[in-house]
Amino acid sequence: MSKEKADSKKREIIGIIGAVLVVGLIIANMHSIFGLLSSVFTFGNTGIIKSPNINVYGESGCINEVSLINWGYLQPRETKNVTIYVNNTGNIALNLNLSTENWSPKNAETYINLSSDYSGGEIQPKKVISITLTLTVSESIKEITEFSFDILIIGTEVT
Repeated sequence: MSKEKADSKKREIIGIIGAVLVVGLIIANMHSIFGLLSSVFTFGNTGIIKSPNINVYGESGCINEVSLINWGYLQPRETKNVTIYVNNTGNIALNLNLSTENWSPKNAETYINLSSDYSGGEIQPKKVISITLTLTVSESIKEITEFSFDILIIGTEVT
């Protein structure tokens, strides 16, 4: 075989390989060229986020939020009452838990007691309940001339 014929044969084989590669690429990427069929179905949705929330007020009209209760001057064996109004401003029914913390001085908790007339029960959303807090000073209190503490009112979802 002559050199010319051999070169021609090589060109022919290279051309065939190139054509096969091009056809293979076209077939492999046909979805890119012609696109895939697809369908989209869209639908809306809605929900409500559970929101436990309470506010505490000094009057039944829920105008002035309570940030401090001043119990005034107290003597041993004395009891004072303060009524607060708890508003469930959230969107779920709640049970309340009342507690105290951060007593100053620390031993004041031994001689001063906070209680309430809240006996449990659900507070429905957007409802207000009154709670009477009662502070009682022990007859054995000594060396405490001033005190402070925090009152915690925790609303927990009714299960």
